[in-house]
Amino acid sequence: MIAGFVMHRSDFCMAGAFRDLFLFGSLTMLRPVLLMSAAAMVLFEAGRLCGLVSLSPFPLFEIPSASNLAGGAIFGLGMVLAGGCVVGTLYRVGAGNVAAMVTLAGLVAGSGLYAEIHPAWKRLADATAMPALGTTVPAYLGIESYWLTVPLATGAALVFLRWRRQGRLTRQAQVEGYLQPWLTALVLAGVSLLSVMATTMPLGVTTSYTKAGVWLLDRLAPGHLAELSYVRTLPLNLAATTPLGGIPLIGGPAPVMDAITLVQVPVIAGIIAGSALSALLLGEFGLRYRIPARQYLAALAGGILMGLAARMAPSCNIWHLAGGLPILAWQSIIFTAGLLAGAWLGSRAIARCLA
Repeated sequence: MIAGFVMHRSDFCMAGAFRDLFLFGSLTMLRPVLLMSAAAMVLFEAGRLCGLVSLSPFPLFEIPSASNLAGGAIFGLGMVLAGGCVVGTLYRVGAGNVAAMVTLAGLVAGSGLYAEIHPAWKRLADATAMPALGTTVPAYLGIESYWLTVPLATGAALVFLRWRRQGRLTRQAQVEGYLQPWLTALVLAGVSLLSVMATTMPLGVTTSYTKAGVWLLDRLAPGHLAELSYVRTLPLNLAATTPLGGIPLIGGPAPVMDAITLVQVPVIAGIIAGSALSALLLGEFGLRYRIPARQYLAALAGGILMGLAARMAPSCNIWHLAGGLPILAWQSIIFTAGLLAGAWLGSRAIARCLA
């Protein structure tokens, strides 16, 4: 709810951050996203050193492969086409944005569609795996993470302070209740730390989209689910429990109640509810649907691409930018490189359509 509330108040849009970088050469919206990653880096490291973070690296961060790059590129393309990422879509849904609701439907459909191609994609991911890199950069170098995070965070702090003095972190806004995006970035970094402390995992929502997608698939084609090997996988399967509630850390894409359901579904509901609360308090809540039909098509196509890519990568931008990148996970570094390429391609497509 906190995340949804502050994202709505600041219109914190990661899709817009990458789109504006390539369409207009503007860093205005990207700077807060970078601040979020840098602040999370500091908080995660402090939490680890203080014993507040129980697992390092976090669960589900594995050996990188070329699939992270390809998945990131497709995700970046879909994110720009849809005009919102997986969490940006949720807070817009909470405020009554109908196009975001179409994107959410696409996310569920694309996530379910991945189950059909999983065997082939898994073979590609395994064939292009890079086991020599390990899971994180510090592990690859054989050093404690603070030898990298401290100088990186210090350098980032100096850059952000300079931007702050120059007014480049502040956006001019005269609307009631507006929250500066750099403040939202710090709040999201804090929320991500709280998520890790409570569940051992940073913010993530897309496996729950897959659960919904395969559940719908089972309704449409009864018995077909038994033929899909993906729904029998358990990507989360640890001999550990969550610090909050003692939930066994076991779960996967099957449409059943497990640790992933118990962790992610409340996050999804909370973001929607927090945004709805913010919109209601500002008197802005209401269905907004008067947009051209092609924008609905772009929202649906972008949602399908993001849902598919979030399983191919695996996972989404909030997971990697606010979770994996701060701990220097190779998967997240490679995903981010692909995200940039995909966002560039999406921005070119938009520019061509507007020409």
